[in-house]
Amino acid sequence: MSKILPTLLLAVMLLHLIRPLGLPGLKRRADFWKIAVVAIALMMLTVLIRP
Repeated sequence: MSKILPTLLLAVMLLHLIRPLGLPGLKRRADFWKIAVVAIALMMLTVLIRP
């Protein structure tokens, strides 16, 4: 799980740079940094949950 999440999020970021996803808050190509912020938060949450 710890290797799948970063790979999936990087793929979503690259996809968003090629063609914006159109989700609320992600309308422009320059909004890919928001995906990175969510990715960092999810990775921190994963580290905190793991024993």
